Amino acid sequence: MHWNNSITAVTLICILLTGCNTEKVLSEHMPNVVTADIQAGIEKHIEEQTKLGDGYFKIPFENQELHLKLVRVHTEYLANLAPQKHFACVDLASSDGHVYDVDFFLTGNSGRMTVTETTIHKTNGQPLYVWKRKEDKTWYRLPVDKATPDLLGVVKEQDWFDFFYRVTLPEINDRGHIWIPLPGTDQFQSIELKYIEAPVDQQILEDKKYGNKMFFMVLNPENSGETIEICYRVKRREKGVYEDNTVDPQKYLRPNRLVPLNQEFSKIAKEVVAGKLGSLARARALYDHTIDRMRYMKYGDGWGKGDAVYACDIRTGNCTDFHSYFIALSRAVGIPARFAIGASIPSERDEGGIDGYHCWAEFYSNGKWWPTDISEGDKCSALSTYYFGHHPANRVEFSHGRDLVVEPGPASGPINFLAYPVLEISGETAKADVKFFFNRLPSRPL
Repeated sequence: MHWNNSITAVTLICILLTGCNTEKVLSEHMPNVVTADIQAGIEKHIEEQTKLGDGYFKIPFENQELHLKLVRVHTEYLANLAPQKHFACVDLASSDGHVYDVDFFLTGNSGRMTVTETTIHKTNGQPLYVWKRKEDKTWYRLPVDKATPDLLGVVKEQDWFDFFYRVTLPEINDRGHIWIPLPGTDQFQSIELKYIEAPVDQQILEDKKYGNKMFFMVLNPENSGETIEICYRVKRREKGVYEDNTVDPQKYLRPNRLVPLNQEFSKIAKEVVAGKLGSLARARALYDHTIDRMRYMKYGDGWGKGDAVYACDIRTGNCTDFHSYFIALSRAVGIPARFAIGASIPSERDEGGIDGYHCWAEFYSNGKWWPTDISEGDKCSALSTYYFGHHPANRVEFSHGRDLVVEPGPASGPINFLAYPVLEISGETAKADVKFFFNRLPSRPL
């Protein structure tokens, strides 16, 4: 079978690739779990090809040959498509930091898999194509410039889903503490806690500055390797420009630890907004400037912390870095701006894994808050106007604000932002394995 142009949708197949998020191929009727055999098969292939390529995985792309190194296999999206037919998605990076999202199709059984097709799907997070389903139940690649918003990761109006937050604890050799976000209900989302399964009792804390809530747990060595799983039922509305009279916007002109006010931000922001009349036009100029200046790259040290100075200097990063830079510039010219973080829910499939957290921002103009999502606007230029003033319905917000203070709090100090859990063992920061899953519900009342 040749898979270049279309893929037959047999009973077990459900291939859904979106353009702006990292949604991948998933099976419709098979468990959404890591398939170790597929992971072993694609890692073996990359290892063999890297040896043949003098230390690099080589792949032709746009009239050149890329020399790449393995970054990670997207284990949450490995899939069995049909008997002896499989899918894997892998991030590979060049020596200068460009990251390529590569799709692989494989055939064969455990230990004897062969790669039948290799295609670059995204460059630095920007999709080159999306998948679209025909009436005859086959799937084909559609150029991203011909894709509709629903194929690019956007669910409009409303969405309704169960969201699963799963934490697997590392080895704990002494007393440990963990802080896990507890999403709240507001005018755009309704949160119902369906269940929490944890090996220890929980306490609910609230940070006094922003009102975020979180679970707090005390852990012991016998909890090593155990799992905490929380399920939320989420009803979410698409967010447009809105009023919020519960807080003074001037509060969001103040700096944060990693989003300072300094002369460099002031200089850049004033140059960008020169000649722009009104805060709305200025904010749009800063939005466009951030897209032009920043490149979406999870590469090197320092990215992912929401460090505005790092973003300004290095000009690359993920969503936290994009939005921290934008917020710093906005505040520098008197535009209140604030940060929020949660997860984006795949738009084209109805269950499965989610590739980590996502964050966004809002700015204040003419008595209203304007939602923005600059990193998504950067990935999908066709949606850059939409994301200036909208957040789609297919997301859930965990928390908002920076430098969160709770009691008891981490020994490391205020929480930078809260999406993945904050875990400390013997007062030292530690890492837990975190996975997000979702199951979209058949009807979506809100």
